[in-house]
Amino acid sequence: MSIHDFIDGQVKSNDVVVFMKGTPQFPMCGFSGQVAHIMGLLGVDYKGINVLDSDEIRQGIKEYTNWPTIPQVFVKGEFVGGCDIVREMYQSGELQTLLEEKGVAVMGRATA
Repeated sequence: MSIHDFIDGQVKSNDVVVFMKGTPQFPMCGFSGQVAHIMGLLGVDYKGINVLDSDEIRQGIKEYTNWPTIPQVFVKGEFVGGCDIVREMYQSGELQTLLEEKGVAVMGRATA
């Protein structure tokens, strides 16, 4: 399996995926920590993939999205963005709306 196929499979088989430095419980950079914190505030279940475990994943995700930075957030197969975009979307309420529209439970509430 190629790294592109691995990434594609993770993105398409999980409602919310964050390619990050570290893990959801132990982020290894401030930006990954901010995204993990926002997801925690929203009560969103997500899969965290630690790019520090593999240079192939770390480089592969950048090529997959043509986006140079980590973390990278996907919702229902759609690339949302990195830390700055996710933070701005959270602050404006747009992230919560996106999650709810995509059917992702927010703060423990089941959504359509």
